[in-house]
Amino acid sequence: MNIIWQYLDKRNGAINALQDYNSMQHIIDHTDEEIANVSDRMTSLGSPSFSDTPRSGSNPQGNENRIIAAIDEIDVLRERFRQAVEYMDWFQPAWQALSEDERIVLSEFYWKEEDSQTEALYNLCDRFGIERTSVYKKKNRALAKLALLLFGK
Repeated sequence: MNIIWQYLDKRNGAINALQDYNSMQHIIDHTDEEIANVSDRMTSLGSPSFSDTPRSGSNPQGNENRIIAAIDEIDVLRERFRQAVEYMDWFQPAWQALSEDERIVLSEFYWKEEDSQTEALYNLCDRFGIERTSVYKKKNRALAKLALLLFGK
């Protein structure tokens, strides 16, 4: 499935693509580590229990089930990584085509999770020396340009 189908409404799609950027970057940065952890769990032995009581309900295929579950988890991680790479191949050229000011405005509004929209607005007012309505217009123009770059006309 093409990554573009997840963002059909162009304006909302551009906003969602901006908001997904950090999680996709995290996936790309940490998937190898997660796969290594799952592989280690898959190949490690379970700890024995030393007790005098007989084991009841022991699953003779427990090790095989654990290995199969780990293989399934690795497949999910690899598919998630593939989708993140596809997203980055689609998003990065459009992001790089924006001017530095447009990237600053969009990142301030959509990537600063700890800040509210109001704080982002005031930060941009101070940075550019313009009033609030001008910041909103600047944000809307940058978002429209990003949507055009991502989706075309």
